[in-house]
Amino acid sequence: MSNHSSISTADIYDDLKDRILNNDLIANQPLRQDEIASKFGISKIPVREALRQLESDGLVKFIPRRGAFVVELTEADILENLEIRVALEIRALELAIPNMTALDITLAREILEEYQQVDDVERWSELNSRFHQSIYAACGMPKMMTMIQDLKDRTQAFMRLKITKVSGFERPHSEHMAILDACEKHDITTAVQLLKSHIKTTKKEVTAFFRRQALAAINMSDD
Repeated sequence: MSNHSSISTADIYDDLKDRILNNDLIANQPLRQDEIASKFGISKIPVREALRQLESDGLVKFIPRRGAFVVELTEADILENLEIRVALEIRALELAIPNMTALDITLAREILEEYQQVDDVERWSELNSRFHQSIYAACGMPKMMTMIQDLKDRTQAFMRLKITKVSGFERPHSEHMAILDACEKHDITTAVQLLKSHIKTTKKEVTAFFRRQALAAINMSDD
């Protein structure tokens, strides 16, 4: 982005969003408009517009007289997000399976094969998202697909940093394989039950994380 005159609100939005999702910008970190504008060599107007878009995405919050900050998600935020996601993803899968072709299955399986080889959280997260998108794509509802991805983006940084690094990749991989096998058989009932269980396990991991965090805070106060 060396050509500052060509930098748009969309460029700033994409840069900040990527840095938030990759945990380069962490929860509660201030996003100072003057610093961002100086970095890009532009006025604060497109920076403010980009931050407002990120606020709409649920990734940034504005505090009166203090400015913009990266959102810190609570347990309730994440569990609510997962509840909405499970409803949308189940419906997307139900609609997609009857339309899935052999090529759809092959492409999804190739993603899982690559997934099995990675040991990097960021790459794993990307492949995880691609796999889910691949099995929902045949639902024929692009707006629903966008909603699902937006919901995932809101919790992606947290899930990468707090959950995946602790729980590892093996459990999700085996669950993905089972879901895909059911899709290949056009077994909607089994695929949906497996997907429900898959997301339910994630919810349990989120709850367990916050419980550990609360216990650690209690132990620190006792010391």
